Amino acid sequence: MADEENTVFIGGKETMNYVQAVMMQFSSGSDEVVIKARGRSISKAVDVAEITRQRFMEDTDITDIITETEELDNDEGGTVNVSSMEITLSK
Repeated sequence: MADEENTVFIGGKETMNYVQAVMMQFSSGSDEVVIKARGRSISKAVDVAEITRQRFMEDTDITDIITETEELDNDEGGTVNVSSMEITLSK
């Protein structure tokens, strides 16, 4: 798994902002970038990986995909299960 500095966390910003963040990680010398997302942001993470690979950096490959379910505390004092995904891109 990559260091935290080679990780792009997906949230509520526009997809292209995250594509640029991935490309900046590669241009700063990283050979591997991990795209992480939870819940509804997972589809945006897939979009970021595919846009990066198909439009901007065709020499990158998806080398690993990890899916998990995280248990988070909710406001009512219970827990809720949230899906998460990590996509690793490598040169």
